[in-house]
Amino acid sequence: MENGFAQGRLLIKDIGHLVGFAETPLERMAGWDMRSMPVLENAWLAVEDGRVVDGGAMADFPGIADWNGLEVLDAPGRCILPAWVDSHTHLVHAASREGEFVDRIRGLSYQEIAARGGGILNSARALREMPEDELYAVSLARMERLMRMGTGAIEIKSGYGLDLESELKMLRVARRLGALGRIPVKTTFLGCHAVPEGWSDAMSYTEYMVREVLPAVVAEGLADHVDIFCEEGYFGLEETRLLLEQAHLRGLPAKVHVNQFKASGGVALCVEQGAMSVDHLEVLRAEDVAELANSETLPVALPLCSLFLDLPFTPGRTLVDAGCALAIATDFNPGSAPSGNMHLAAALGCMRMGLEPMEAIAASTVNGAAALGLASEVGGLGVGQEASLIMTRPLRSVDEALYAFGDPLAERVLLRGHWLD
Repeated sequence: MENGFAQGRLLIKDIGHLVGFAETPLERMAGWDMRSMPVLENAWLAVEDGRVVDGGAMADFPGIADWNGLEVLDAPGRCILPAWVDSHTHLVHAASREGEFVDRIRGLSYQEIAARGGGILNSARALREMPEDELYAVSLARMERLMRMGTGAIEIKSGYGLDLESELKMLRVARRLGALGRIPVKTTFLGCHAVPEGWSDAMSYTEYMVREVLPAVVAEGLADHVDIFCEEGYFGLEETRLLLEQAHLRGLPAKVHVNQFKASGGVALCVEQGAMSVDHLEVLRAEDVAELANSETLPVALPLCSLFLDLPFTPGRTLVDAGCALAIATDFNPGSAPSGNMHLAAALGCMRMGLEPMEAIAASTVNGAAALGLASEVGGLGVGQEASLIMTRPLRSVDEALYAFGDPLAERVLLRGHWLD
């Protein structure tokens, strides 16, 4: 695949179901509006230089006046979906942790594994030892695998470095991936992911991150957002407030891990601080739902983590019924969600979170883009947006895309106007 946007013209016609086409880019979709993502049956879509330029029903198709340089593709029975937007990943990491997978099968909890030196600290040791170019190569291979599954935009966090040089190394790799121009890549500084060996407490380590690492990240322009693992046993409300306030002073909005294992006031603090999103939310109180329903902060569910760790699933039905603009992401990482399969994540939104298929698709596309500040570019197929889409195998309906969750979905994937091999 070439860098950047494809040059040329493409017409996809006789589309069974065209999802997400509009005259203008779709904004975040909240509450029951998530069911109303636009769908056209027997439709067409026109692309030029990697962007959507027109579309509509075949009954209104104006015909082809200029065949010069035009690729025409028939898509009868297929669904055309916007490419997935994965707004929460840890894609840049050194190595898998399948040994801990076996430990969990044998009965150890995530917290018990971490207490024995596993978990995040295990990944940090491996990452510090890996040269930057090697880290880039393995991370690029992962990103290309996700692209072939239909992911058209992604967020990548640091957080397996846990010191100045290693955190910068992770973020440089993530920026290099974005500089390829294949898909939009947003980066997030997550230095406060765990307290590494040699530190007495979470606050002293957070102060080090704020004093030494955050300014270096900002000086190199390596991050679009900041994050912290706000959770009992990791970082509390005081540490979270300190980091978010200091990041805000430097122009970095927050996207925060919160309520994965316990609810302890992190949601209210993040809403107060104007966070773009709060991610995980496996444990959610009524007051947390009310806070989110009355704010601009997006809740982001990570159902692959719940599946892998056997945790409760984020109560998606409750959040949507309360009027929230719910997003779904993978949490792709080596310890708690070793998969970047957005198709499965969206399907779990239906099977374990109570969402209707169209709500889950909106959560995994339009609202994922909103959670990254990319709604004008990706997440839908509005005129002017990137031509990044999934052409499915033949399906009876859009609902079947998530109903048949175990079957390969994409027949072809188009990203920024380029067809992937």
